[in-house]
Amino acid sequence: MSNQSARSTRLNARNLRKRARTKSEQRKRHNADSLVAAEALEAEPGPSSPNLKYNLRRRRTIDTLTKEPISSNTCTPVKRRRKSASINPALIPTGSVGAKYLQEDLPDEVLLKIFSYLLEFDLCRVSQVCRRFHSIANDDELWKTLYKDVFEYDSPLLLQNTEPKSYEFIPSSEMVKYDNPWKESFGQLYRGVHVRPGYSNSSQVRRKRYKGRNLVYFDAIEPAHQYVDTKEIDDPLIFIHTGIYQGELLLIDTPVTLIGAAPGNVMDHVFIEREMESTIMFVEGANGAYLGYVTLKFSPDITSSVPHHRHYALEVTENSSPIIQHCRIRSTSVVGAAVCVSGSGADPTIKNCYIKDCENVGMYVTDYATGVYEDNEISGNALAGIWVKNHATPIMRRNHIHHGRDVGVFTFENGMGYFDSCDIHNNRIAGFEVKAGANPTVVRCEIHHGQTGGIYVHENGRGQFIENKIHSNNFAGVWITSNSDPTIRKNEIYNGHQGGVYIFGDGRGLIEHNNIHGNALAGIQIRTNSNPIVRHNKIHHGQHGGIYVHEKGQGLIEENEVYANTLAGVWITTGSTPVLRRNRIHSGKQVGVYFYDNGHGVLEDNDIFNHLYSGVQIRTESNPLIRRNKIWGGQNGGILVYNSGLGMIENNEIFDNAMAGIWIKTDSNPVLRHNKIHDGRDGGICIFNGGKGILEENEIFRNAQAGVLISTQSHPILRRNRIYDGLAAGVEITNNATATLEANKIFNNKFGGLCLASGVKPTLEGKDNIISGNHNMVEKAVSSGQCLYKISSYTSFPMHDFYRCRTCNTTERNAICYNCIKNCHAGHEVEFIRHDRFFCDCGAGTLNNNCQLQGEPTQDTDTLYDSAAPMESHTLRVN
Repeated sequence: MSNQSARSTRLNARNLRKRARTKSEQRKRHNADSLVAAEALEAEPGPSSPNLKYNLRRRRTIDTLTKEPISSNTCTPVKRRRKSASINPALIPTGSVGAKYLQEDLPDEVLLKIFSYLLEFDLCRVSQVCRRFHSIANDDELWKTLYKDVFEYDSPLLLQNTEPKSYEFIPSSEMVKYDNPWKESFGQLYRGVHVRPGYSNSSQVRRKRYKGRNLVYFDAIEPAHQYVDTKEIDDPLIFIHTGIYQGELLLIDTPVTLIGAAPGNVMDHVFIEREMESTIMFVEGANGAYLGYVTLKFSPDITSSVPHHRHYALEVTENSSPIIQHCRIRSTSVVGAAVCVSGSGADPTIKNCYIKDCENVGMYVTDYATGVYEDNEISGNALAGIWVKNHATPIMRRNHIHHGRDVGVFTFENGMGYFDSCDIHNNRIAGFEVKAGANPTVVRCEIHHGQTGGIYVHENGRGQFIENKIHSNNFAGVWITSNSDPTIRKNEIYNGHQGGVYIFGDGRGLIEHNNIHGNALAGIQIRTNSNPIVRHNKIHHGQHGGIYVHEKGQGLIEENEVYANTLAGVWITTGSTPVLRRNRIHSGKQVGVYFYDNGHGVLEDNDIFNHLYSGVQIRTESNPLIRRNKIWGGQNGGILVYNSGLGMIENNEIFDNAMAGIWIKTDSNPVLRHNKIHDGRDGGICIFNGGKGILEENEIFRNAQAGVLISTQSHPILRRNRIYDGLAAGVEITNNATATLEANKIFNNKFGGLCLASGVKPTLEGKDNIISGNHNMVEKAVSSGQCLYKISSYTSFPMHDFYRCRTCNTTERNAICYNCIKNCHAGHEVEFIRHDRFFCDCGAGTLNNNCQLQGEPTQDTDTLYDSAAPMESHTLRVN
């Protein structure tokens, strides 16, 4: 019989019984009305009868002599006989000695033994005799024995004062809160009907013992349900005792309560199974029905040809709202689900249930269904632990969803729902999957140790993921792809075996206020035309980079704090064009922001500081727009442009870096405009190894080395810059480099304004360059007979004539100033090298003889003709 036909048959039979019952009641009312009418006719007054207003029952008078009744026309009301109080003969005082002994002197132990032979109603009656009897008759052990005999429970079961209703066992630690929890539970549950296979026969044997007990027993669940339905019992209650109930058609359309009854763990002893159609089905009319403490199992016959994709262990259909609590639910069908809730108005409450080891989906909520699902254990299922589909909006709280052989929770085809405080872990695929227009809300959940990812949103999926903990997943904590647009907010995403958030394949999304840390790959990865909004996140202590944008990735990345990552704070490569705005990128172990292999984008209004390598690196045809940033405190340079790097670098403030503020080298050609480059612990701008570039209208001041150093065949254009207050030269050009200088102002620099090495011939456009007010401390030191090391130490490189001493075996890495050659190396074989930048090794004390013009020797070092080269990042591709 099909599911639909079985349901129709059951409902038709139910309606026939109701119609028959209605006709029977109508006949009874009709007969009663007829009887009243007949009595009224008999009582009508005749001509000789007085006109009586009421038909009163007449008392007949008996003649004491003839013993015949005497007729009387007078009506006298029947005098109501007063019911005399029944008195226990044992308590009738015979000198009051027996009653006194029984009530006062008989030991408690004896009374307790006597009372142990009484049933529940007798105990209630005897407790009304006196206070002593009341106290003894309410002994917990007396009621516990009776309670276990009727209900078999090891602990009292009480109906909780909650909505919806709930039956819970009282733990031993809380029994002190009740006067007598066993008696209280007895009073709540006593009205129930019992399903106890074979118990009706055994009760006949003990009928004398239990003749005071008014309990109804059945051998099967279905006749018990029919009984309470036929009797129209208010709030019907059925106890299902230990046993395996197979093949029963349980179609629940009334607010009946069905509770398993057995010792120990109740659901381990009460089984309801079915092979054809759903094991139990709640349909319209089952609002407020309750099912608890049983095991439901759907085990289809594998040899049957009947399809089972619409058969379930538990099915809740439209317009029904049952409560299912403390049940174990399992299906061995390879299609369908163990639990199915479908249809508009399907609104169950499913709590504290175990949905485990099913060969299909654990729970399936679909077709506009709702419901509340709390504190359930859903694990080990072959497919998803939970499916939500087709505008269903369940509320899922505190569920434990784990070790599934597929995804943990799967919302798809416009499924929705609210998931709160669930623990989702160790599923073979993603912990939570969102697909095809689904839009769930997931808050305060823990999604972890997935064998692939944590959250997977794809194919136009949406969703709000808020305040979750997402960690220790084998792949990315969150995957977003194929035009999906979720909101990922206030989550902690950490310790992933790959990345934190991975957005690819035209993915979008709002990623904000998250704490992303300790992941093996990038905290956030954006690739293949994806365009998310990433803001207000903390991305830190990653074992790789912070944010990685590649393969034409895009995105608005703003107001994040990116720090303490092992590789670059932000990587931008392979045609990507993100916008980074108002971020704090700092304290990284390599570069702050790294553009390479045609990486582009906009970097503006960011605070980039305290990196081990440069704050920003640009290489290999990358051409970003870098403006209004603060780049400072780096342990290397500020900005490094190399290997044919480009870029527009404007309106930035670059200061307090350990090496040059900006490096340009190896055929790179950026544009630097309107920047402030100051207070560097090395030079302002260093251009060497064929570097080019346009430097215009920059402010370069107070740097420890040259304001602009141009070296090794480089040829930049300097236009309208102000270079001043330097602790070395303003502009130095050396090593076959050249430059075009136009309308620059170079003033107040310590070692001179424009310093040119031997053979250098820059192009000075017109007469617009103003080089004035420079101190020229080098010439003053030489003129006064000082060693140049006295004014330079080993940290700066004044430009002047330098020599070598063949007698002292100096190498090509050594240089000696003019005054040391005259004084310290007088009479030695010396040679003039060239006019260039250097510091004096003689004054530094690194040669064999001591400098006669300098005090104690300082640090042992070699002369360097250029500033130290910056550290370059090694490209590390991440798929």
